[in-house]
Amino acid sequence: MSAPIAIIGTGIAGLSAAHALRNAGQNVQLFDKGHGSGGRMASKRSEAGVLDLGAQYFTARDRRFLDAVQKWRDEGWVADWDPDLYEYRDGRLSPSPDEQPRWVGTPRMSAITRALLQDLTATFCCRITEVYRGEEHWQLQDSEGKTHGPFSHVLIATPAPQAAALLASAPKLAAAAASIAMEPTWAVALGFREPLATPVQGCFVQEGPLSWLASNRSKPGRDGQMDTWVLHATSSWSRQHVDLPKEQVCETLRGTFAEMIGCAVPEPDFSLAHRWLYARPSEAHQIGALADGGLGIYACGDWCLSGRVEGAWLSGLEAARRLLEHL
Repeated sequence: MSAPIAIIGTGIAGLSAAHALRNAGQNVQLFDKGHGSGGRMASKRSEAGVLDLGAQYFTARDRRFLDAVQKWRDEGWVADWDPDLYEYRDGRLSPSPDEQPRWVGTPRMSAITRALLQDLTATFCCRITEVYRGEEHWQLQDSEGKTHGPFSHVLIATPAPQAAALLASAPKLAAAAASIAMEPTWAVALGFREPLATPVQGCFVQEGPLSWLASNRSKPGRDGQMDTWVLHATSSWSRQHVDLPKEQVCETLRGTFAEMIGCAVPEPDFSLAHRWLYARPSEAHQIGALADGGLGIYACGDWCLSGRVEGAWLSGLEAARRLLEHL
């Protein structure tokens, strides 16, 4: 029996690739440094309920992704989210004209990757620090010094800066990944025991430190004792304040939220901040996936395409396609 294929990262790109490879009869083994799957589609359990701190929703334009999303909906993993959507510019709130369909995982964003993980072999809390090739096979080394392998191929599905470090055996691919700039995003969650008296359920913010805010409880399947809100700072504000203490991030973004939401905002009963260091690529690309078929090493992620959930899924599909071409 041939050695399995290693996939580093269990976000939507890694899981998309894993399913495409398994459907083609390949044996795959996944690794992730986190406690669970999802990457930036992960959800956080808290005393205020489950919070989507990363990807807030996703859209589907490509027919292949739309077909996948319809299957996920049939399985009950996703639902459409049609919030009362606003935009904030020139100091005022107004209804947003954006009517494109939006999807969310249910009952939390991470439900999608949790479901996709079923029947796959994955090792969590395992930070891979080195990927190297022996005479015939690939080996992985983790941060504890443990070696994993042998593997016939390696597919790296992590943010570009992390992928670049793991692509040392393929210098051209490493250079391509290293050239991709990724932007940070500060996310803040606020919880209120009494619901805020605002019609807003989602808002695109066009000025100041915030870029987006959403009522977490307005999404299908969410529960919790509190009225919870998730705020995302702009890339530029997050970059300028990337090392700001979490308490100050919460205070600043809460103040901005209170000024613009159009109702009285009391002190929150719950708050937390989370820094996504590699939240999104600074611009869209058309790489699709990185591949060295001769060596048998590949890389994929949202940074290879649009920076969106759909882009991550399509990039994983493309990496799997290129790998299968070389078998």
